[in-house]
Amino acid sequence: MSKSNLRMQIQNRFCFPGLLGTFLLSWLLAVAAEYLLLPGELRNLAGLEGLAAMSLGRVIGLTGMFAVLLLVLSFFVNAEKIRRYRRWGIVAAFASLALPALISSFSWAHLALSLVILAVLVVFAVFGWDGSPQQPAAKPRKAHKAHLFVVAGVSAFFFLFVSAWTVGRVYSFSSPTFDFGIFSQMFYHMKESGLPMTTVERDGLLSHFAVHVSPIYYLMLPFYWLVPTPATLQVLQAAVLVSAVIPLWKIGGHHGLSGAQRMLLCAVLLLYPAYAGGASYDLHENCFLTPLILWLFYGIDRKNTILTAASALLTLTVKEDAAVYVAVIALWLIVKTLLQSRKIDRHALITGAALLAVSLGWFFLVTKYLSESGDGVMTYRYQNFMYDGSASLFTVVKSVILNPMKAFYECVDAEKLNFIALTLLAPLLALPLLTRRYERYILLIPYLLVNLMPDYTYQHSIFFQYTFGSFAFLLYLTAINLADLKTEKERFTALISAAAVSALCFGLLVAPTALHYPTQAIRYYDYYQSIRDTLDTIPEDASVTATTFYTAHLSGRETLYDVLYSSKEHLLETEYVVLSLSADSDCRKYATDGQDNGLENLIGLLEKNGYEEYQTLDSVLVIYRKTD
Repeated sequence: MSKSNLRMQIQNRFCFPGLLGTFLLSWLLAVAAEYLLLPGELRNLAGLEGLAAMSLGRVIGLTGMFAVLLLVLSFFVNAEKIRRYRRWGIVAAFASLALPALISSFSWAHLALSLVILAVLVVFAVFGWDGSPQQPAAKPRKAHKAHLFVVAGVSAFFFLFVSAWTVGRVYSFSSPTFDFGIFSQMFYHMKESGLPMTTVERDGLLSHFAVHVSPIYYLMLPFYWLVPTPATLQVLQAAVLVSAVIPLWKIGGHHGLSGAQRMLLCAVLLLYPAYAGGASYDLHENCFLTPLILWLFYGIDRKNTILTAASALLTLTVKEDAAVYVAVIALWLIVKTLLQSRKIDRHALITGAALLAVSLGWFFLVTKYLSESGDGVMTYRYQNFMYDGSASLFTVVKSVILNPMKAFYECVDAEKLNFIALTLLAPLLALPLLTRRYERYILLIPYLLVNLMPDYTYQHSIFFQYTFGSFAFLLYLTAINLADLKTEKERFTALISAAAVSALCFGLLVAPTALHYPTQAIRYYDYYQSIRDTLDTIPEDASVTATTFYTAHLSGRETLYDVLYSSKEHLLETEYVVLSLSADSDCRKYATDGQDNGLENLIGLLEKNGYEEYQTLDSVLVIYRKTD
């Protein structure tokens, strides 16, 4: 064999796509071997015993051994056959892993997911990866003014809808201490001292950043300073959420979508049930994720270094776990760039490497800070993967490496199926999955990791804020997969259908829940005003302990505690104690075992310690004041 032929053969075997395929096949073979070596009773995916019995070192060693063996064998077969054998080998390896897993832990949902993954792999084996170069429009296609007016109109509706919903919660005393009472007091302290301090969050003066590192909140502070009320925070969240239409509109234009198509895509965003639904429990820092991540995608699409860097850095300031989103985007960009058969895009590769380095560095820095000086990282939400008894997120990664079938099994347990239907299958028509550019599946990692893998119920609910980050990824996948459709008719059909289904889900599930709060606030305005008037008799500089639905209104003070979460010492130190007379559960820690007398016992404790009744409002609330 000539030197030139040998050099070409080596290049064919050791190119990135070939190495990636070889690694994937080797890893699946290693995992299948390790899993099949387990005794039958340890193969059940519902528990953690099987993971504990598997060896990470052995899986890594077997992966390396299989990889070397496959690379050596590749020199005895021509390149085209090697690619074909490797693709079908991945299908066979996955099937050999999925079959015993299904036998040991059968459910119809688990079977359906396994068949979907197998079908994707078979399509890959038959047709390969779609490596044709993408050709986005050199200039965004012009949009008719009517399309912009429609987007502006729907955006205004969304802003008013979310504002009315969340402000209605404030004025109907439906916003509890966790989390809105915390943020309301935090912003009061930020306005007064510039520091994000609270007393109500952890029963003592503490920086909120010791719980979650979220300096992004300072972007809201100038507006709160102008109108320092809890309701302002709710309106600001609605404004942040609706701003996501701007980068989405630009992304659609960059990828060649017409004005009408971008209009429909923005409608899907604003009518997506989990988007407005994510605001249902008041302000949360996650509201920044959707617009910032979309801006990051747009910056990458446009190769705009300043925009990419700014949006990535701002995303990192949202919360300690926001680094995951930036890291996933970086990984996707690196893999996508290296898969190119033509000249490697050095700008994209350097951008991806920089984003990955910065995101991982920031993640290690803030998690170390939280572990050593803060309240720790909330890893308890992944207890279904903590097979080694640790509380480390690295155990989750090790679990997936050891047995991906465990992750798939957890993603489709019974309570998550409705969530999958309402976030992926119905409003988006599964469009994020419909591609042969398989590197795009990397962008599904946040959806799997944040929403489907944890056993924390709120992570997979359309009425909590945990969908904001992963939704940006699903939306971007929807946009770029739509752009790959060959005809305008296909795009319009898909978008009209998605917008219609989103509107239906919005009308049936979100609107009735949302409209309840402003309706109550208006219908019973005099009743709620009497509560406000009674609470306002407490001096602004006084320390207060209150039950959960009164803390937000009372948050404009230095010292505030929640009755349920405060220590008895702090409770008896405050000058005023506000008790709801209609929710004894707020006082359950003071109840005698087996009895429903917490409120009665607490009132007795207060009277015994020098408190006397200060104000009362019928059978609604009572305020006690310390007299000595």
